Amino acid sequence: LPPLVLPADIVNTARPDEKAIMTYVSSFYHAFSGAQKAETAANRICKVLAVNQENEHLMEDYEKLASDLLEWIKRTIPWLEDRSPQKTIQEMQQKLEDFRDYRRVHKPPKVQEKCQLEINFNTLQTKLRLSNRPAFMPSEGRMVSDINNGWQHLEQAEKGYEEWLLNEIRRLERLDHLAEKFRQKASIHEAWTEGKEAMLKQKDYETATLSEVKALLRKHEAFESDLAAHQDRVEQIAAIAQELNELDYYDSPSVNARCQSICSHWDTLGSLTQHRREALEQTEKQLETIDELHLEYAKRAAPFNNWMESAMEDLQDMFIVHTIEEIQGLIAAHEQFKSTLPDADREREAILGIQAEAQRVAQLHGIKLPGDNPYTSVTPLTIDSKWQRV
Repeated sequence: LPPLVLPADIVNTARPDEKAIMTYVSSFYHAFSGAQKAETAANRICKVLAVNQENEHLMEDYEKLASDLLEWIKRTIPWLEDRSPQKTIQEMQQKLEDFRDYRRVHKPPKVQEKCQLEINFNTLQTKLRLSNRPAFMPSEGRMVSDINNGWQHLEQAEKGYEEWLLNEIRRLERLDHLAEKFRQKASIHEAWTEGKEAMLKQKDYETATLSEVKALLRKHEAFESDLAAHQDRVEQIAAIAQELNELDYYDSPSVNARCQSICSHWDTLGSLTQHRREALEQTEKQLETIDELHLEYAKRAAPFNNWMESAMEDLQDMFIVHTIEEIQGLIAAHEQFKSTLPDADREREAILGIQAEAQRVAQLHGIKLPGDNPYTSVTPLTIDSKWQRV
């Protein structure tokens, strides 16, 4: 302030000039009044600067938060869109557990960040509008609409991923159930077929009698019924294997190999069954032929044997004669007997031919005949021996 009145003059003067004093004092008022206006203006400027700084911080926070959130969305969506199936249900359950962790742990903070981002954006726009400042325009690709679009895409991917996980788990559960069902049916079938091939390859009928062959044939018919009953099981096994392939079961190669082995063995059993039936029926027919020959032999051999025994008795009988006529009668009877010998010899040859035919049939088909004719004790050797004696 300019020194309008000297302090010494005021002190040494009994009555200072009132107007001078009032002027001097008013200059202090005016001086201090200007200083207060300057302070007020300064305070206003500081306040405006503070608001601007706060707005700048809000802008920076929005940009950083938006960038981080969009980056997280960009990283998460490919994970949610990954539909790589796993081989086992345990691996898919681990994926489901990871997804639940994402829902419980990773996503909630990002939801809070998204809400905070929208709050910050709206607050910033309100402050700028109240300060008569232009509205805030985020960087390209970081608008609230961009974030909402990205979040919507995330929600869609999340929903699709959850549905895929549940469907895959259900598919794998069905696959595990089908695979276990396949293993059980295959094990039961394999246990049933064990030893059947060796049984069908037996040639026990070659040394069997006709009654034994008939028994074997009846037993074989029962086995054929059992085999036909197991046809459904084989078809079920093949159908389950086909379904496992259609559902893309991870262990399909081993299932296919086992199914192929079962089907091939089943075809082999069918072929062997048919072959054994044909062999049994053929053997039965051959043994029936041989049996008929044996019966025919017995029917003809017994009377012929009796005739030879009677002839030997007559030929060895001692006669007592007294006249020529009696001797001539004996000679005539003997001549008549001798005339029957060619027919008897033909009968003998026919009987021996029947036995030879039976042996020929047996040898031709590899049949081992029992030692004796079951219908008679008269052997070809007996007939030959007695014939020589006659």
